Amino acid sequence: MAEPGGNRRGRRSKEEILDATARVMALRGYAATTISTITAETGLPRSAIYHHFRSKGGLLSAVMARGARDFFAAMRTAHRDPPEGGSHRERMAWYLDRTAEVLAAQPDFMRLHFLLLLSDEATEAEVAEMNRRVRDEARAHIRAMISAVFADQGPETARAVAEELDHFTLAGFDGAFLTSQADPERTVATQTARLADALVALGEASAARRKGLSPQLS
Repeated sequence: MAEPGGNRRGRRSKEEILDATARVMALRGYAATTISTITAETGLPRSAIYHHFRSKGGLLSAVMARGARDFFAAMRTAHRDPPEGGSHRERMAWYLDRTAEVLAAQPDFMRLHFLLLLSDEATEAEVAEMNRRVRDEARAHIRAMISAVFADQGPETARAVAEELDHFTLAGFDGAFLTSQADPERTVATQTARLADALVALGEASAARRKGLSPQLS
């Protein structure tokens, strides 16, 4: 059955609003992005925005929810079918290279996330909860990645190493992305080699401590 034209137009206008809001907020931040700015950007009336989202806070929640959904879906796709065998360093490099590709492809979401983390709005309950969910999901992906790299050490050791390094790894990606924004010649991809070296060294040392061995595992 053909979809009613009004439903198609409604969904199209909703996506246009989300696209424009993500783009403008990533440049200006939440506080400086007004409903008037969005109407000017999209050419849609204020009534259309309030019809879909009811409030500016609701619009921000929708933008972040869609951005997180798309970002982590891209991450799952990028990390599909990892290589079998190889050293810890080779496996870590494979994951980090593909993570760098996703970060480079999703700059608006990442910029908005950092702007919200550093803004006055970060203390508001709704914004703080959104930021927490994004960080938690990011660390879950990181733990899965590190566990896969160190799977040859056994599931318990691999899980423990991943839990020890998830915050450090996230901080490394945060720094790499922010550096790439300040200096475009230093892309995330150009910084992953040293991050891979650091993660492998720390991971092998952690695994060795748990096994009572010297840290020469790769």
